[in-house]
Amino acid sequence: MAKRKGSARGRGDKGLSYADAGVDLQSKDAFTESLDSVMRRTFSSRVIPNPGGFAGLFRLDFNEKLFRRNYKDPVLVACADGVGTKVRLAVDLQRYDTVGIDLVAMNINDMIVQGAEPLFFLDYIAVGKVDPHMLGAIVRGVAEGCRRAGCALLGGETAEMAGMYQGRDFDLAGFAVGVVELDRAVRPLRVEVGDVVLGLASDGVHSNGYSLVRKIVAAADLDLSRAHTELGPSAPASRRGRRSRSATGAPTLGDVLLTPTRIYASPIMRLMRGYRVKKVISGMAHITGSGLAGNLCRALNPRVDALVRRSSWSVPPIFRFLQERGGVDDEEMRRVFNMGIGYCVIVKPAFAKAAAQTLARFGERVSVIGEIVKGRGEVREIE
Repeated sequence: MAKRKGSARGRGDKGLSYADAGVDLQSKDAFTESLDSVMRRTFSSRVIPNPGGFAGLFRLDFNEKLFRRNYKDPVLVACADGVGTKVRLAVDLQRYDTVGIDLVAMNINDMIVQGAEPLFFLDYIAVGKVDPHMLGAIVRGVAEGCRRAGCALLGGETAEMAGMYQGRDFDLAGFAVGVVELDRAVRPLRVEVGDVVLGLASDGVHSNGYSLVRKIVAAADLDLSRAHTELGPSAPASRRGRRSRSATGAPTLGDVLLTPTRIYASPIMRLMRGYRVKKVISGMAHITGSGLAGNLCRALNPRVDALVRRSSWSVPPIFRFLQERGGVDDEEMRRVFNMGIGYCVIVKPAFAKAAAQTLARFGERVSVIGEIVKGRGEVREIE
């Protein structure tokens, strides 16, 4: 385990001090020291203790023999991402318990598209001033995301940057590393005519399109604390973090918009482990910015198209709500948002039913949304 660091660097005894510049070293150090127990809850036997270290240590497996049995030609997979302007809503609502989950999800969902097993995660949090309550909630969210993803929160950086961030403003970035057997890495060349496209339901807007979301909220003068029955019943706290509930049980708009991005790692890894020899999965796609068409095409090769039926899944109410309040046309909605499908798995037709049942057994809401046909590497959507 690496000690979480801060960006502050010291303080003189005379004249101007770091505190005068807006950086409180004592508060920063006290906060970073308080996070050890939160991080340790995400550790597996692969994490090597490294108290006070400048970096985290992680063994690729418990011992050499076991590693050789699991991986003959291991390839590391790495990615980096953030949460985007969704953090602005967290600041406005002073609710910080879900964006850490978003941070992990945006990285891990990208990683598992390659068939990689998540190993460890690191975060970077930039603030104007250390607020232990706010930062603690964010890091606990990151730890919860790592727990759901099955990876270790190995370390991080808390940067107190007075003058760069005002008030409660902050930003997040995350970095993930995983491993995949080279022969099992998922690549577009495997996708063939006749393959079936499975869509895994999203938990709402996830973490893309929030600049448009915030524009709609402002233009329509929407109250984030108001409950809306058309948005459905309020989800349990175990799934979505701390919620505010109305007398009717309906969620507030803020509740729905801060619902964290679903993490698909566990069911996808379990599905892949069920087929250690047969290559049942042809391709996968994490549906983020640019929507279904703009992301599913990345899983295709130039000889095939994905024919997707829009009527094959239910669009969550939040998207219709935003579209009506903002007067956004259908094409723009599909271009910006996931519209209810957060992840796609392309499978061989003979295994499509079994794969769908397996994913459903592991908690996913699965729809057969299309098939692979001859084409040019594009996604064609039909009603």
